[in-house]
Amino acid sequence: MSRVIPRFDTLAAAKFDSSPSSEKRHRTNLEEVFGENVFGLHEMKSRLPSAQYEALLSTIQNRTELDGSVADAVASAMKEWALEKGATHYTHWFQPLTGSTAEKHDSFLKPTGDGRAITEFRGKELVQGEPDASSFPSGGLRATFEARGYTAWDPTSPAFIMEGPGGAYLCIPTAFASWAGDALDKKTPLLRSMDAIDVQARRALKLFGSPPKPVTPTCGAEQEFFLVDEEFYYRRPDLQTAGRTLFGTKPPKGQELDDHYFGSIPDRILECMNEVEVDLYRLGVPITTRHNEVAPGQYEMAPIYEDANQAADHQQLVMSTLRRVARKYGLVCLMHEKPFQGVNGSGKHLNWSMGTEDQNLLEPGDTPHDNMQFLFFCSATLKAVAAHQDLLRAAVAHAGNDHRLGANEAPPAIISAFCGDQLQDVFEQIEKAGEATSSKPSGLLGLGVKVLPNLPKHAGDRNRTSPFAFTGNKWEFRALGSSQSVSFPAMVLNTIVAEAIDDLCTKLEAELEKGTSFDDALRGLLASEIHEFKHVIFNGDNYSDEWVTEAEGRGLLNLRSTMDALPKIVDEKNLELFEKYGVLSHRELESRYEIFVEQYFIAINIEGETAQYMAETMFMPASVRYLSDLLTAAERADDLGMKADGVMATAKRVNDLIDQLNEKVGILAEQNQELGGDDVVSKAEHMRTNIIPAMNEVRDVVDRLERVVPDDLWPVPAYRDMLFVK
Repeated sequence: MSRVIPRFDTLAAAKFDSSPSSEKRHRTNLEEVFGENVFGLHEMKSRLPSAQYEALLSTIQNRTELDGSVADAVASAMKEWALEKGATHYTHWFQPLTGSTAEKHDSFLKPTGDGRAITEFRGKELVQGEPDASSFPSGGLRATFEARGYTAWDPTSPAFIMEGPGGAYLCIPTAFASWAGDALDKKTPLLRSMDAIDVQARRALKLFGSPPKPVTPTCGAEQEFFLVDEEFYYRRPDLQTAGRTLFGTKPPKGQELDDHYFGSIPDRILECMNEVEVDLYRLGVPITTRHNEVAPGQYEMAPIYEDANQAADHQQLVMSTLRRVARKYGLVCLMHEKPFQGVNGSGKHLNWSMGTEDQNLLEPGDTPHDNMQFLFFCSATLKAVAAHQDLLRAAVAHAGNDHRLGANEAPPAIISAFCGDQLQDVFEQIEKAGEATSSKPSGLLGLGVKVLPNLPKHAGDRNRTSPFAFTGNKWEFRALGSSQSVSFPAMVLNTIVAEAIDDLCTKLEAELEKGTSFDDALRGLLASEIHEFKHVIFNGDNYSDEWVTEAEGRGLLNLRSTMDALPKIVDEKNLELFEKYGVLSHRELESRYEIFVEQYFIAINIEGETAQYMAETMFMPASVRYLSDLLTAAERADDLGMKADGVMATAKRVNDLIDQLNEKVGILAEQNQELGGDDVVSKAEHMRTNIIPAMNEVRDVVDRLERVVPDDLWPVPAYRDMLFVK
């Protein structure tokens, strides 16, 4: 009987040498390392003339217009610092609408004409760059032949040095726009939305009698991911092209024992995480948490909060650093939302708040019923969620997240808000009586053991099933997918909350003009608004079937898939919203809708083509080879006068599955060839309606064959290998 040698080696992967080198054994002084590759305020202050430093500081902290005369001084200081760090090139580091980052490197070296050269970097090169924009997504904002695009220096996000085996280079965070001035990136709308919420929140603070200091939305994104041995990754065409396994059966043991979650981190993984953390510390990324996640092979790293713009930049650095460092340890980092079917998927919880330099506006304090400023801003957030469920759902809609949302591992596609018992009780008091007179106490939790301390007990539990949950002094938007940029969801949150604050301030100001006292006007406003947004508050089990029915009765949307959610982006109310606050023009918002739809179409099309290729060139031949072995064995048994009933029964089973696979692959091939209509929306609908079901049919047969065909004939690594070899 013929046999082939597997194209992967599980034993070799398991024996990866993770013993630390002498360099890795060296202890890191975290205080010295943190931010050492960042041209931050400390470096600026030590290198810039005081006048230029103060002008730049005002722009960074107060979001005032940048003084053009500052650029030359900053460029000169930045160049000298970068050269000292070993940098030879600089790049305008930007975030096009691909969802990742882009960079074009230019040398500091300038020929002098006499056969020599000098290093030079001027203010105009710092402020503006001109990368070719023709190959980046534009969603119809410009024709392909219109190649000119501009990058613009973002002084509120510090420049940094990227180091690698090939040398070091200076990265300057920038915005990216077309020749006509349309935003072609994720940073520009995010910055605009931060301005919008700053304007409206300052207005509110003025009404409360607080100093109208700059208000900044803050974010902290928890990153979940899988690490698999590269030995297996490069033997799986589906992982390479689609980021997830299009085929594969669950192993006998998965996450059922709950033994991986928060367990001891394997040595090889821990060493990798250590290097990731140190690299991120050097870049000023405040990573503070790491742990095993629920599924075998799944992990999480999370930072503390920062202003939303830097948080979005740092999130991109987290993802790129994880991918880069993992390779040093013979690993590949998977950030697809569902790399393994039937196994826990990966999300990216976005912790969002807003505040001034000295106060968090969503900090309830010990007695939230007395904290009217907190209740105002908390109500504004709930008002925003109630008014724009559609936008929040659309902000996390993409092909990868369709595998996750709604399953018993992620928030459902229905957007609701969890407030906790204490806060919900306060709102109910205000709605019924016009004011709240008490807050449920927190207290202490005794554990019944003398030697153990009494623990401070929160007034309410957490709800991991909620897509948007209040977690003490911030809101946790739990529905983001692990692979996506946080910029668009953060931009949506900032804009809808700015609108809600605007509306509340307008109503409050109108009452004050009538002569109503501030306290009476505020209590009356909150009582009336609670009635308008209470239908979006749900503290129960978001996974239950009962909630789906109840949510429908409350009038909440249930946008189950990406193609259900994305059209909501360009609803008239949303076009008007972003236009009103100067965040996105109609053209810019419509372009994003087209890009998101196109990305969905392309992602599923790649999966469909890959599934067909693997089925025809890998699984079908392996199955036929096994059938041939079985028939040969049966023939030899017959020659010897032996019964081969078991062999023939297995052969019939395999033959039937091969016939089914041939039929299902034929259907998938026809659908792949079809591609849908002439426009991108109809193509995307074709993917949803025809390609995905056809792929699922092929997968069903292939996965049944995997349970029958011998392991040494099966052409790809199994889930058992990928999940448990660490």
